[in-house]
Amino acid sequence: MSKDYYKVLGVQKGASEEEVKKAFRKLAHQYHPDKKGGDEAKFKEINEAYQVLSDKEKRSQYDQYGQTFEQAQAGGGAHGFDGFRDFSGFANGFGGQGGAEFDFGDVFSDFFGGGGRAKKQKKGQDIEVDVKIDFADMITGVEKAIEINKGAACKTCSGSGADPASGIKTCSTCNGRGQVEQVRNTILGAIRTASVCPECRGDGQIPEKRCKECHGEGITKQTEKIKIKIPAGIDNNGAIRVTGKGEAIKGGTSGDLYIIVSVNKSAKFIRDGHNVRTKKHISLTQGILGDKVEIEIPTGKLKLKIPEGTQSGKEFKLKGKGIPHIRGFSRGDLIVEIVVRIPDKLTGKQKRLIKDLKNEGL
Repeated sequence: MSKDYYKVLGVQKGASEEEVKKAFRKLAHQYHPDKKGGDEAKFKEINEAYQVLSDKEKRSQYDQYGQTFEQAQAGGGAHGFDGFRDFSGFANGFGGQGGAEFDFGDVFSDFFGGGGRAKKQKKGQDIEVDVKIDFADMITGVEKAIEINKGAACKTCSGSGADPASGIKTCSTCNGRGQVEQVRNTILGAIRTASVCPECRGDGQIPEKRCKECHGEGITKQTEKIKIKIPAGIDNNGAIRVTGKGEAIKGGTSGDLYIIVSVNKSAKFIRDGHNVRTKKHISLTQGILGDKVEIEIPTGKLKLKIPEGTQSGKEFKLKGKGIPHIRGFSRGDLIVEIVVRIPDKLTGKQKRLIKDLKNEGL
């Protein structure tokens, strides 16, 4: 079926290349299938018309044959239009033989949900700080004060980069867009690309007079003291994130601060998941006769009853005396391993008593 490509795009026959491109961009945004209310068939038709009218040679052939354009094409009057009947020729049509120029960001960003020219929110760099705590502090939780030297909003200009006595003006390099465009010649034709404006660094505005303190950067190095609450039960090399306490950046949000917590090893206690393991040495007679002994736990001391006939290696479990779960709903146990000491030196009297015990069958 023959088509009037000028009517499809809504332009006059003598329309300029710029008018053709402008009409196509408007209609492509309106009808492309990924948009609400989009029309795939209509979009293909618009695309097809643009491929012809944006190319000088093909447009000339179309103007020559008028409404019989498709028949002329079939007879060899025009070449290479098959791919333009669907999306397979979509990208090639933007460049074309005639070097038609098109901004891919306008349409392709909409296809992939990019929303066109919306600026991406800038974010400062994250900071990582190592903090050491004792084993007992890991059990109970602790508050630590740390100092960090980082980029923060300039106190003189409040981060604007402008001298307090002056103001902010629109960047003349990018006209407030925060981006500058370049045209590159490729196999697809001339393609327009956008990059961050080197003058305003994407802000779209620059100071009329730069702040003397930060030299227009809006950021200065500052030392900040921060108190960090380290929760009970944190793992060795566990991380705590403090939002917004990282490096500041002009025109964006600050990065985050990560506290990497390392737990000092204990000479008396070993972590085993949420349990704590320790050993208690007792004498031979305590193991045989039983006793009540004092044991150390990470947060203090308590009494443990040793039954008669306790063997070396016997373990006692003290419920709830271990490490809290970091969410605080329960805690592990303290596991005490008994070690019965065998004396390596005995007095004469002790030896005689041991021999008497031996004679009694012990």
